[in-house]
Amino acid sequence: MSVREITYGEALNEAHALEMERDPSIIVFGENVSSSWRAATKGLKERFGRERVRDAPITETAFIGMGVGAAIAGFRPVVEIMLVDFGLVAMDQILNQMAKSPYMSGGAVKVPMTLRAIYGAGTSSGATHSESLYSLFAHMPGLKVAIPSNPYDAKGLLISSIRDDGPVVFMEHRLLGRMKGEVPEGTYTVPFGVANLVREGTDVTVVATGRMVGMAIEATDFLKQKVSVEVIDPRTIVPLDEETILNSLKKTGRLVVVDEDYERCGFSAEVAAIAAEKGFSSLTAPVSRVATPNVPLPFNPVLESHLLPDREKIVRAINGVMA
Repeated sequence: MSVREITYGEALNEAHALEMERDPSIIVFGENVSSSWRAATKGLKERFGRERVRDAPITETAFIGMGVGAAIAGFRPVVEIMLVDFGLVAMDQILNQMAKSPYMSGGAVKVPMTLRAIYGAGTSSGATHSESLYSLFAHMPGLKVAIPSNPYDAKGLLISSIRDDGPVVFMEHRLLGRMKGEVPEGTYTVPFGVANLVREGTDVTVVATGRMVGMAIEATDFLKQKVSVEVIDPRTIVPLDEETILNSLKKTGRLVVVDEDYERCGFSAEVAAIAAEKGFSSLTAPVSRVATPNVPLPFNPVLESHLLPDREKIVRAINGVMA
């Protein structure tokens, strides 16, 4: 299988196309999915026809509900809500119908649906267009949650999501779309619940998700002459690879969690709780969290930058647990 360098968005596009060629039950719809500026779905309508690729009106409640119904009826819909903030108007469809129908039917009903959502800040888009919110979906039973941090994982995790017989929320950071990386040409999968050990180290474990993985690597490179940092990318936060995190903690004794979602009750809090409950004997310092404070994200770029996790904040946190 040959490997070449393509963007994150192109990797997602390949995943869609390969799976749609393989399985005619896969359909794609959402806001502007046929637009040429949407790299992940560009050209799919021309290739597979409007019966399988449809633009949806700005009515998330309706078209997410339609996706759930289509999945129950035997299709494998990939539904895009563009920005995760927009999904808040359809929480009954997502958190009740999509997530719980298999359980409430005793397994008689399957919902093989992938809900794609762009998330994240960094473009000064304001409080209702910049959130992460993956912890919200992880909090609810019945959903799997994938957060790819690079083009390779984006393609492999999307293929795994589409093939899964249950509902998956697939989160894509808005600033990763043009990120380039090596991606095989053919079909491959990245399994859920298997973390990626991005960097090996001996002094501190850093667990980071999505775009924050790159930030953590920058901090690691900055400190490489002073601190040996191990960086773990969970890839999926439901299911979560706790074993890899705890094994790393046994080695380093120190943990920093980097999370663009809100700090209160967020993914960083979950990882800290796991460390306290299952890895307490390994800890030689308190767990440190670098996350977004619980305030609405501002339009002002200076204020936005002040709130978001970045390399400097991660460096300070690493130095703090080493003190």
